[in-house]
Amino acid sequence: MSGRKLFGTDGIRGKANVYPMTGEVAFVLGRAVTSYFQKNFTKKPLIIIGKDTRLSCYMLEQAFSAGVCSQGGKAILTGPLPTPGVAFVTQSMRADAGVMISASHNSFEDNGIKIFDRTGHKLPDEIELELEKMVLDPSSIPVKVGDQLGNAKRLDEVIGRYIVNTKAALSPQYTLEGLRIVVDAANGAGYKLAPMVFEELGAEVIAIGNTPNGTNINLNVGALHPEACADAVKKYRADLGVCLDGDGDRLTIVDGNGTVVHGDKLIGLCGKFLKDNNEIGPANEVVGTVMSNFGVEYFLQQQGLTFTRTQVGDRYIVERMRQSGALFGGEPSGHLVFKKYSTTGDGILAALKVIESIRFYDMDLADLTKIEMFPQVMQNVHVSKRVPFEEVAEIKKAMDHAEAKLGKEGRILLRYSGTEALARVMVEGKDNKLVNTLCTELAETVKKALG
Repeated sequence: MSGRKLFGTDGIRGKANVYPMTGEVAFVLGRAVTSYFQKNFTKKPLIIIGKDTRLSCYMLEQAFSAGVCSQGGKAILTGPLPTPGVAFVTQSMRADAGVMISASHNSFEDNGIKIFDRTGHKLPDEIELELEKMVLDPSSIPVKVGDQLGNAKRLDEVIGRYIVNTKAALSPQYTLEGLRIVVDAANGAGYKLAPMVFEELGAEVIAIGNTPNGTNINLNVGALHPEACADAVKKYRADLGVCLDGDGDRLTIVDGNGTVVHGDKLIGLCGKFLKDNNEIGPANEVVGTVMSNFGVEYFLQQQGLTFTRTQVGDRYIVERMRQSGALFGGEPSGHLVFKKYSTTGDGILAALKVIESIRFYDMDLADLTKIEMFPQVMQNVHVSKRVPFEEVAEIKKAMDHAEAKLGKEGRILLRYSGTEALARVMVEGKDNKLVNTLCTELAETVKKALG
C-alpha cells in the first residue's frame, strides 16, 4: 500500500468536490481506466458505471462517463445499483471494467470510486498503482479524436439481471412464504430492489430506509444504525430485520426478538450451514480477518473447519479465497462473501443464505446464533518508534509466554494504529481474568520497549 496517493484499501474515497473526490479527477480516472483496458483488452472498452443515492453521484457519474467517452470507450450507466450488482453486471455483460461510485457506509458528504475487472473482482494493488500514475500525469494518456471517441447510454434493465441472479442464490426447495421481514435499505443503492427481492420470494416486507433524497443515505438507518430496524421488528412482530449499508455490500441482521446479531455469529452460522450442506468447498476453510473474535474461530474448529485470517478488507478475504479455493468468508462488520454466487460482499444475498439456514435447521435465528464470543481486552500504548514486534526480544518473549498460557483457547494481536503513534495490544480468550492479566503484562512490556 506504500507510496499510493489516491487509492486506499477500497478504491478512492474522500469529501465530495474536494480533491481527490472531484469531477476533474473522476474525468481523468475515466480516461485512465478506459486507456488501460484499451491497451490490454479491446478496441472500444465497455465500462459499467453504477452509483448509490448521494447527491454528488450525479457529478461524479457524468464526469467519469465523459472521461470514458473522451478515451474512446462505451459507458453504460445503470443508475442506483448495489456494489455487488455492479460486479455481477460487469461479468454478465462481458464488460471490460465496472465502476461503483459510492462511499459505502459514510455520510452523504463523502463519496468514492471503486473499480472491478471483467471477472467482477476488485482490482489488485499493482493495477491501481498504474491507474494512479496515469491520473497524476494525464499527459501520459494518448488523446483520442474524431471517430475514435466513444459514447454513453443509460440502461436501467440491468437491475433485473442482478435481481434474478440474487434470487437464484436461495435454494429452490425454500421460499420466504410466511416470513415477515423488515428491510432497511439505508436510503442507499438497494432502496428499490432490496424489498423487491424479498417480496418476489414470498416474504411480507416492511420497508424502511427506502426514501433517498440525496442527503439521507446512512442517516440513522442501515447496517451501522440498526436501531430503527430493531424497533420496527418489535413493532410489527417481524421474524427478522435485514439492514444494508449505503452501497448494499454488507448487512446487519436483527433477530425476531429485536436483538442485533453480532457479525461473527453470522460467520459461524453460515460456515456451519455450508459445511452441513456440503457447500463449504474442498479447502474446508472459512476466511476471516484479524478483527474476528476468537469465539467464532473456536466454534468453527469444533465443526471441523479451518479459520484463516487476513488483513482487514473484503478484497483481502476474496484474494485468500481465490488462492485456497475456500467458498465462504466474512468480516464482523457484515461483509459476507459466498464465492459460489458472488465475487464480493453482498448484503441481500447474505440475508437470503441466513434465511436459508433458518429454514434448513427449522430453528429461530436467536437460537442458531448462540455462539459464545470470548472476552476481548484491548489496551493502547503510546510508542516513540515503530519496530516489528517480533524483532524486539522482550516483546517476542512476552508474546510467546501469553500464547503458551492461552493455548488453543485464545489469541493475541499486536498492531500499530494506522493514524496515531499507538500500539494496540489485544488479547482474547475463554478466561476473562487471564485475558486481563496477559493484556496488562503485554502492554507494560511494549511500553518499556517502545514507549
